[in-house]
Amino acid sequence: MKIYRLSIIAASLLLACNSAPTNDILLQNLKTDVSYLAADQLEGRAIGTSGEEQAAKYLAERFAEIGLSPKGTDGFFQEFTVSKPTNPHEEAVIGTDGEGVTGRNVIGFIDNQSEKTIVIGAHFDHLGYGGSGSLYRGDSAIHNGADDNASGTAALVALADILKHEKHPSNFLFIAFSGEENGLWGSNYFVKNPTIDLGTVNYMINMDMVGRLNEENTLAINGVGTSPSFVPALDLVNSDSLKLVTSESGVGPSDHTSFYLQDLPVLHFFTGQHEDYHRPSDDSEKINYNGLLQVVQYIHRLIVQLDQESKLAFTKTKDSSGDSPRFTVTLGVVPDYLYDGKGMRIDGVSEDKPAQAAGLQKGDIIVQLGDSTIVDMMSYMRSLSAFQKGEEAQVVYERDGKRLEAKVKF
Repeated sequence: MKIYRLSIIAASLLLACNSAPTNDILLQNLKTDVSYLAADQLEGRAIGTSGEEQAAKYLAERFAEIGLSPKGTDGFFQEFTVSKPTNPHEEAVIGTDGEGVTGRNVIGFIDNQSEKTIVIGAHFDHLGYGGSGSLYRGDSAIHNGADDNASGTAALVALADILKHEKHPSNFLFIAFSGEENGLWGSNYFVKNPTIDLGTVNYMINMDMVGRLNEENTLAINGVGTSPSFVPALDLVNSDSLKLVTSESGVGPSDHTSFYLQDLPVLHFFTGQHEDYHRPSDDSEKINYNGLLQVVQYIHRLIVQLDQESKLAFTKTKDSSGDSPRFTVTLGVVPDYLYDGKGMRIDGVSEDKPAQAAGLQKGDIIVQLGDSTIVDMMSYMRSLSAFQKGEEAQVVYERDGKRLEAKVKF
């Protein structure tokens, strides 16, 4: 703890000598923040643990050093308790009273005396030693969650640092959420118990897994259909030649969903799935820090651009997950969600699963499964829904420009 705190103090002294943080300082602070949050001593930051509490205190200190105003219910903190039902068909009860798991959101504010506020968020909790959310099949081990989501949390702090040194026609509310991994608990609690008037919120930005920008510079942005102002602005500020892959839906497995369901425009930033997702190997040395800074700078330019408009209009979108087919088998691969070509590109292969047994590898592009032609993720999922456990299917895939075939057994 002391080593990291000294690094933060040194960075803060440098910032005090400048009107705004330089790129070098931002880069160093991103490394420091991710390294602290993803360190073994925090034991995976699971909600209700001492590691999560240490992470929350660290973020509160960072907010204070930057000069944010506390906007929780207890200084920077907004504590909440989740009571899990004994009946699995009942929903968890999220409140402040009763027995259960207690977590805390960390909330800071920049008051620019405006009638509109931009919410910028990222979850800081992770899986602890694994549990039901882990994809790791070995012995219990610390899941440090460097990309998921120390990366988004560090980006949140960096944006606070930048925006605190600028004058904008909007206020900014920065929220580090807890309990995201368990079911968006922290963001769900906040929107039902907001510490500002939600009617003043212009839009919400969510950063979840933004630390692994690939060689193609691909940045996924979800929720672009939730306001007509988003799409024109996204390309206008893309001076870094990022490859933007967008989707319209405001509903997804991260905290922006809680705000979308309050009829607020949302954007979710994501640099892609990888083989370390929800595994102990998601460590800080695997983060692309220069890429993380690129994402921060892109979002900053977007905020500046959108601030030239009055309050954004909200548009309801079709829930892209609502039509997802149900299936009882798995191929045992991690899809490349950033791939926008024809077929389904594999981003990772799980051990002891059908894909590995059939010889499929990362980078292979599945173009046919059984009688179904695969053109995108949805057609891949529909094809899976046609099979039952124990059945076999022919899979056609492309590797290095060659068309190959294999047989898989589910």
